[in-house]
Amino acid sequence: MSKRTIHSDFWKHLERKEQGLIDLYLGLRDHILSIHPNSNELLYHTHALTSLYSVSEKMSDGFCMIVVYTNHLNLAFNEGTLLPDPHKLLQGTGKLMRHIPILIESDFKNKNALTLIESAIEMAIEGSTAKTMNQGLTISKIKN
Repeated sequence: MSKRTIHSDFWKHLERKEQGLIDLYLGLRDHILSIHPNSNELLYHTHALTSLYSVSEKMSDGFCMIVVYTNHLNLAFNEGTLLPDPHKLLQGTGKLMRHIPILIESDFKNKNALTLIESAIEMAIEGSTAKTMNQGLTISKIKN
């Protein structure tokens, strides 16, 4: 389990979901934070509940995000079309964004998903112009 607590702004929306979806989210979040513990976590609630993992405080430096919908979640990559994906895990038709549908833990706890996450982290670090990076902050952008 991650030592980083869930921000109360985020939790009040997440706790309304079914327990299976909450458990899947928590497992995926812990997995991402175990891969890159010092990533910044930016939290949003728009059409979906989203936690974005970034190498800086900028959304544009995000390497992946967990998007929580009513009955499912996706592990999304801002620049997914640029990631090497020889095992064809990524889905979507956006100009850059791609995602992996997460239905069970093995959808993200496998070497191919790990390789995608690590590649996305490298790409975000290389592309960042931020002066301050990897502080391990949780930043809520959720309007109360």
